[in-house]
Amino acid sequence: MTTSAAGADRPEVIGEVFTAAFGALMAAEPGAFRRKFRKMAASPFAFYRGSAALFYADLQQLDDPFLDERTSRVWIHGDLHAENFGTYMSSGGVLVFNVNDFDEAYVGPFTWDLRRLVASLALLGRAKALSDAVITDLVRACVGAYREKIRDLAEGGSSADLLTRETTSGVVHAFLQQARRATRVALLDELTVVENYDRRFAHVDGVSAVDEETRANVLDAFDRYLATVPPGRRTRPVSLTVKDVVLRRGVGIGSAGLPSYSLLVEGQTEALDNDVVLYMKQGQVPAVSRFVADERIVRYFHHQGHRTAVSQRALQADSDTWLGYTELGGVGQLVAEVSPYAQDLDWSEVNERDEMLALVADLGRSTARMHAVADDESEHDLVAFSTEEAIHAAISADAEAFTQAMVEFAHDYGARVHADHALFVDMFRNGEIIDVD
Repeated sequence: MTTSAAGADRPEVIGEVFTAAFGALMAAEPGAFRRKFRKMAASPFAFYRGSAALFYADLQQLDDPFLDERTSRVWIHGDLHAENFGTYMSSGGVLVFNVNDFDEAYVGPFTWDLRRLVASLALLGRAKALSDAVITDLVRACVGAYREKIRDLAEGGSSADLLTRETTSGVVHAFLQQARRATRVALLDELTVVENYDRRFAHVDGVSAVDEETRANVLDAFDRYLATVPPGRRTRPVSLTVKDVVLRRGVGIGSAGLPSYSLLVEGQTEALDNDVVLYMKQGQVPAVSRFVADERIVRYFHHQGHRTAVSQRALQADSDTWLGYTELGGVGQLVAEVSPYAQDLDWSEVNERDEMLALVADLGRSTARMHAVADDESEHDLVAFSTEEAIHAAISADAEAFTQAMVEFAHDYGARVHADHALFVDMFRNGEIIDVD
């Protein structure tokens, strides 16, 4: 990939992008970001997962022939890589395999999702010591399935045709079957203890008790959140009593330093086996928003928690029952369930060429459904045209050129990430990004 950001001054570019994206949070929580950066240093793929802002800084320099006024303003995932797929329980009680983790979702060019996904396939392929030819096959299978599903949807197919146990085979079917074995009781036993005939959160590493003032503020925010849960999706618990509140600090690659509260809520009966665990976490500025200049999009969202919840509802057909948003201390928060059925796709045991080809085709189809569901027929009006028709028109004129462009980008950017990872590790260990205390 050739961009003005990939020249001899690349370490300076990496430093500037990271400072712009993380500077304020790094200053506030340096320890959390040292942990984040050490995780990113572990591998090129881990670095890629944590450096979406750098990816979009590069893409902004790219002349993309498949973008026009409409296809540049599609609701996108914003961090679409091969590990951001998994299972969830829909509000209709059906286990679904789909895209997950919508913290970075925004409105922007549809190809940015595709390019981020195929570059991740190249990185995954390199990590598994696959040849360039096999990586090309994986990208072609993914993009081909995306194109075919977009064409089907543009010609009248239903975006509600989800990947479930009834409609899948191979890796995805086995993964859904495995997720089905999860239970709420097992999750509650992992996160809570029973004392005096009721549950409370277990006080373990990473979990802190909250003082009475903080608890009161969280409960006030919870009351405001309830109004944002669509009544048609709301479960009917015996009460909406919050039994316990604890603080967790985000330590993942994408959530370093961000506070998150866990709330234990009375379940559908007074039995202790159906209590519900919710999280209330601070919304973050999505990386892609720094590179999409459109005040209409900015004004659409009340705050980052609202953006995340609305985006997830727009992109994920039949999203989780408890999904909503609120404010805490004037800062936007996302609220959702900690579900035993929300499980991330594990690539560690997926190593055979044929099963990988089938799996990436499912990823392509899931991406097409996601792009198609959030448009003029959805409950949101930010994207007021048929996205599948616009995308199909943009890529069908020369479908092979589109596929080949994605193949070339995957290889080029995969190599770019490997080089950037090595630069990043040297910069980090020498204190050029953050102090390495």
